[in-house]
Parts: sequence; structure tokens; C-alpha cells
Amino acid sequence: MKLKRKALPMLAVTAMATAAVAAQGLTGGFGVPKAAAEKTDMQWLAGDHHVHSEWSVGWDNTTNPPTPIRGGDAIYPIVKNAAMADSYGLDWMVSTDHGGPNHSKVNLEQAYPEVLKARDENPDLKLFYGMEFDTPAADHSSLIIPKSDAESQTLYDIESKFNKRDPYPSDPQRDTETNMIDALNYMKNLDLAPVLFANHPARSASGETKWGQDTPQEFRNWNDTAPNVSVGMEGAPGHQAGAINPDGSIDPKGDRGGYGNYATMGGFDQMTAKVGGLWDSMLGEGRHWWITSTSDSHVNWRDGGSDFWPGEYSKTYVKAQDTYSSILDGLRNGRIFVTTGDLINQLDVTAQAAGKSPAHAQSNGNRASIGETLKIPGNGKDVTVTITFKDPNAKNNHGDNPKVNRVDLIMGEVTGKVEDRSTAANPTTKVVARFDESSWQRDGETVTVTYTLKNVNKDSYIRVRGTNTNELEPILDPKGENPWSDLWFYSNPIFLQTK
Repeated sequence: MKLKRKALPMLAVTAMATAAVAAQGLTGGFGVPKAAAEKTDMQWLAGDHHVHSEWSVGWDNTTNPPTPIRGGDAIYPIVKNAAMADSYGLDWMVSTDHGGPNHSKVNLEQAYPEVLKARDENPDLKLFYGMEFDTPAADHSSLIIPKSDAESQTLYDIESKFNKRDPYPSDPQRDTETNMIDALNYMKNLDLAPVLFANHPARSASGETKWGQDTPQEFRNWNDTAPNVSVGMEGAPGHQAGAINPDGSIDPKGDRGGYGNYATMGGFDQMTAKVGGLWDSMLGEGRHWWITSTSDSHVNWRDGGSDFWPGEYSKTYVKAQDTYSSILDGLRNGRIFVTTGDLINQLDVTAQAAGKSPAHAQSNGNRASIGETLKIPGNGKDVTVTITFKDPNAKNNHGDNPKVNRVDLIMGEVTGKVEDRSTAANPTTKVVARFDESSWQRDGETVTVTYTLKNVNKDSYIRVRGTNTNELEPILDPKGENPWSDLWFYSNPIFLQTK
């Protein structure tokens, strides 16, 4: 069993900045803002927000109403999922069972007590209660409920009022975008608002940008309605073990993610993987639209399924304190990077405007990290980008010790809201720099890259990705591809705001 790895607190700064921060201690004392002091308590915490249990049931439709069949879709107890997540190095997990006729009662009366039991038996894991929301007029979404004494009732109210599959007899009005907008308006006004990520967003696409159940228009409408709730999408979907047989051999007909019509690209959904595509179009509007990576665990590949255990292959890292509220805040506000195959286990990206000392920059907002906004004073300033990642000298869960081959810095302009809400392209986005071991500095497992963006005079954003492959851009994943051979990591963006 793999020992649990805790990510160490880390500030991605240059050596000069590190010295300056250390000299001040960042204790929250004189001259150090409280917010800066609080950041020292944060660490990269690995998790998974899309995990199914035996309460993702099947249905006996010969009865009236249909009778839930325990284990009819996913097969594992919640306690088992939590134990496996803990054993594979996760710090947090969300239990997300999808619904059906009167499933709100299944969640409330049967699944929730198992969540409480799993928390007791796995005290080192922050186990959130949620569901895979059967999204009105769309596909599925991970709905993450803030932990509280009222969490079970909160989910019951949302599922029973708005989930498109919950009514019996079925109600066509539930499967409309109007109902989804009503749901988001309801959720955003709760005292403790949940967080929603669209799951496997292009799995139902019939081709390149030929969208299926999820569309750019819907994402924009959701994000406009409840920007504190609808905050992003799965960048890398689950079901990544679809080409692995129970004996570990490769099925030449298997695919990654269950994307039968238009394949994933390096394990990532086309909405994320294509530079200048849908994700960049959303970011180009200045939207806070984040990506994640999950297992979508139903049945493990060893048991004949197409899934990895939570944390076995995909991890979503959140920069947070080790509390429920801080983790959820990190998810809501994009302090996130994602990786597959344990290619890395830490990633910090910072942007700093020229002419500011590290300490002064942090105190006046002229330095930003993943999920944040850098405010650039004046008209046109150089911006120093520092990328620091940890490439662990350790075997992953396949017994490999993968190495980062290349890191890309991607940049796009923020040009404002689009007129055509079906827009899925940002032509300003491009890879502005590529780095390999000849252009970075290594100190043991830690690698640092520094790059200067010259004369930044337009509202923009930057993001980072890396891979163990030689592919300049991720290509469509062929059937029968071993997912362990094609690994990537992605950061969420930093926005650059000019005055």
C-alpha cells in the first residue's frame, strides 16, 4: 500500500523572494498583511470530486414507483471508496452518486449515513457529501455541498426540487435550461453555497467542436447566473482505465474516458486540451472558469471496469488549509492544478510586475498566484513569471517513475464578453514559451523556471501545462493507448489586469 504523501507548503518565488519572505517570517506581525500570513498555512491538498458508490443505483422498472437496486451501477461502499482514496494519497474526496426516480430519498436515508460512517473510519480524509447532479438540459455535474449540520437536508432539497431525473412520474419541465437557471439561483442564495463542476463536458460531442449535451452557451449562462456556484468543468474526465484489462494487459479496442465519438487528447477533454479552444474562450472573457481532474470511479479496472480508484491516476490539487471550508474555497476560487500519473505533486506559478520588490509586491497586490489576478500599474510593464514544480523521484501507482519532459507557458488576451455565446475559440491564445531541462534549474526534485513577459499592456491571462511526452500539442488518444504512457499536468490561470 502506498504511503500517503502530504504536499508541503510552498511559495513559488525566486531565491531573492524566498530570502525576503523568510527574513520577515510572514507571521502576520508588523509590516506583513494578515492575508499573506494566512497563505503560509496553505498547502497543496490532493483530491477527487467525482466518485460513485453503491448508491449510484440501478432501477427495477417493473415496480411502481421504480425500486432502487443497490450496487446496480457503481458497486463499492462509500467506506471502501474513502479508504482507497486515503491509501492512494488523497486529502479530500467528494462522494457523488447520480440519481433517478425519488433518488433524493436514497441519498438522504441510505447514502448519507454511510458518508458519516466513512468519515469516522477515515479521519485523515476530508470527505464531502454531494452528488453527480443530473443537470437539466445538459449532461452531469459534480455538486459539492459545504460541510455543515444541514448538509444532508441541503442536498435533499436541491435534488428533490431540481434534479431532472428525480420526479416520478417524470416531468419534462425538469429537463429544461429554465429549471437549471432556477436551480442555480436557488443554490447561489443559500447561506452556504455549493460548488458545481460540469463533468465530462464533451463526452457526448460528435466531433471537433460539435457539441453534445453540454454547450458553450449553457456554460456562459450558468456562470453568469451563479458565478460563485458554477465555476468550471472537468478538464480530464474519469474512466481513464478503459483500455486496461483485469490482468493489466492492454485492450486494443479500449478507449480513455468513454469518449467514443471524439477522443480525449492526452487524457483531457477537447474543451480544455486545445490551445485557443473553449476553455481559452471562457478565460478570454475574464471568466473565472476552472478545470479539474477526476476518477469518475464506478468499477475498478481490476474488477472488470474502466476506472481507477480515487487518486490512483488522476489528482486535483487545491491550495488550501486542511479544512473543509478552505478546500471548498480553493475549488471555488481556482487555486487548483491537476495531474495524471503522479507526474508532479506540487506546482506553483507566480506573476510579478517589474519594479516591485517581492515583499512590496505581495503587500500591494502586484504579485499573483494560480487563481488570482495581478494588477499591473502603469502602461506596459514587464511581468516575471516563476514556475516551480516538484517532479517526485518515486514510483507512481503503475510502478513507473515518470519524468517531466517539457513545460509550456500559455498566454491569451482578455477581450471581454463575446457577442456570440456559442463561441468556442480565442485566437489570441498561444504557447509563448516552451521549457525543458536545458532551460530550467533543478534542486533535487524541485524544478524552477523563470520567464519575463515583455511590456504587458493588455488584459491577459497565463496558464501552464507540462507532459512526459514529446508531443508539442496533445494529440487524439488512439484506442488501446496505455494511459500511463501519456501524462500531463495543467495549472489554472493567473489573470493579468492592466490599468
